[in-house]
Amino acid sequence: MELRAFAEQVLLSDSLSVKLQAPVLPLTDQDPGPAILIDTPGRPAALLFAPRRTAPAMPHGSALHDPAKRAVAHHIMANHELQALEVMGMILLSFPQAPADFRSGLAEVMVDEQRHTRMHMSRCRDLGTEFGDFPVNSWIWQKAQTFRSELEYVAGLPLVFEGANLDHSIEFEEAFLQAGDRRSAAVMRTIHNDEIRHVRFGMEWLQRFKPPGQSDWDAWTQALHFPLRPLRARGTMFQHQARLEAGLSEEFIQLLREYSDDTDQPREQTRG
Repeated sequence: MELRAFAEQVLLSDSLSVKLQAPVLPLTDQDPGPAILIDTPGRPAALLFAPRRTAPAMPHGSALHDPAKRAVAHHIMANHELQALEVMGMILLSFPQAPADFRSGLAEVMVDEQRHTRMHMSRCRDLGTEFGDFPVNSWIWQKAQTFRSELEYVAGLPLVFEGANLDHSIEFEEAFLQAGDRRSAAVMRTIHNDEIRHVRFGMEWLQRFKPPGQSDWDAWTQALHFPLRPLRARGTMFQHQARLEAGLSEEFIQLLREYSDDTDQPREQTRG
């Protein structure tokens, strides 16, 4: 199967089962084709992006003792994983001339994102909810529209969204355990372990794409578009060791831990 065909399957199909179907191996990249831009991913009607402020808020803490609230949490996280998958497909189609090992590595991450989406969908179903029962937002997809290069992609999705999930996955694992839901907790631990590899992919490619002599931190922060910024790349339960395992340096981790919005310099841009 060609990488382009896999990306098109993920990004353009309006069938959820097709979007989440693992690619036929081996994946080849002999016909990457021309660059194309997609404004909105194909989705089934129940999962089309909803108007702002209509999707449910993420439940936290003691609210997760209610199985219905846990279902909402898994529903929201399934949409996060699906958006990440779609953004990765968008990157494969937007940058067909990217390095071959970047493109193949990204496809491997996409297979993980398909699996993560299915895992959250399964827990939704176990808890009495189908994926699509609630409106879904487009936060990750909309922020990805600012990515103008492969560098900006790795700075934004792997190192902000997936970087933050190093913390959020553990936060939800603990909350689910406190609610007595070991199956949901196991889902979050599996995703946490995968996110370490995904963040490592982002850091390795940041280092390869950045200008010679530039620090990792400067390359990262300068490639971000507001509102994405270092503050978005961490949660409450800061996972220092996981970030070391993901290839972040002690200096980078310390700067991230200590970052404050007081020094932010927003820069608004859109993909053109």
